[in-house]
Amino acid sequence: MTEHQATEVGELLPLAGFTVGVTAARRADELIALLERKGALVVHAPAIRITPLADDVRLRAATEAVLRTPVDTVVVTTAIGFRGWLEAAEGWGLGNGLLGRLGAARLLTRGPKSRGAVRAAGLIETWSPPAESNAEMLRHLLATGVSGQRIAVQLHGEPLPAFVAALRDAGAEVVEVPVYRWEPPVDPGPLHRLVDAVLTKQVDALTFTSAPAAVNLLAVASTTEREESLLAELRRNVLVACVGSICAGPLVARAVPVVRPERARIGALVRELAVTLPARAGRLRIAARDVELRGHAAVVDGRLRPVARAPMAVFRALAATPGRVVPRRRLLAALPSGGDEHAVETAIGRLRTALGEPRLVQTVVKRGYRLAVDPP
Repeated sequence: MTEHQATEVGELLPLAGFTVGVTAARRADELIALLERKGALVVHAPAIRITPLADDVRLRAATEAVLRTPVDTVVVTTAIGFRGWLEAAEGWGLGNGLLGRLGAARLLTRGPKSRGAVRAAGLIETWSPPAESNAEMLRHLLATGVSGQRIAVQLHGEPLPAFVAALRDAGAEVVEVPVYRWEPPVDPGPLHRLVDAVLTKQVDALTFTSAPAAVNLLAVASTTEREESLLAELRRNVLVACVGSICAGPLVARAVPVVRPERARIGALVRELAVTLPARAGRLRIAARDVELRGHAAVVDGRLRPVARAPMAVFRALAATPGRVVPRRRLLAALPSGGDEHAVETAIGRLRTALGEPRLVQTVVKRGYRLAVDPP
């Protein structure tokens, strides 16, 4: 048992024995630390990178448009984007003018972080949505009326076409403020390896903190004609966890089941995983022992027992029909690297050793193997 699996003897951490993939770029270290604190083994493969647009002509043009003609409302979607906008304006010598324009406008902030950034700039927000979503902000704006208003919308890495179109259809003039954008990672190698790990059933859960990360993961898989295979794994075998509804959008659109916390927070995302992932584990009563199958380990009577990949594949094949005899040929087909009947015998031996109780797996002469499942 490692420091990431139990804090003390007898205390099993909720994510011990599970492997979690992290696709985040920004705040990835924080997310990884929280997952490891819960016992998870983490595979990190940034699916995107954030490119600030401090010198981008589009950001300067949007800033000058706000300065040229007052805006009635400013929609602040992210803290990092709002701070980046102010820093870029300061660098152009337009900082004071921008702050003056923002201070005279009605400020809508999507959540606590963007609200904190606004207040740190010496400004006060007018309203924030309880659910911290763009959809709720849009409903609020449309309900209060936007016809004839001039509204600045700070984008959060990608365009918000539906949001902006709804405001324009309702009669508003919209200034889009592109503060930063998402781009593919410079090195796609880790992302390809993460796809490999998912397809070879070495990942139990996959986390996303932005919609572009989900889009890019599928795009990377498509370059090697593995997108459909990846989607099949995400739909059936891998727990997909997203920090919020916007983040989940591209996956939901591809019929991938997604779990997400009630509040769009990294800590809440980890807590959701810590509850949902163990609940999916298979549980059996074998030879008077309580056994739970986790990603790369078994829990026998509350004790974590790490199991290597080949014996775990055999264990899962046996657990698929608990108590029934599984022929060697079927176990051989389950082995990740193939082999012969000797490879099956080796995997069974390693499984018995890993579980710490040989009686859990019984040999049925000339037929195969079975788990010694207790009768109900």
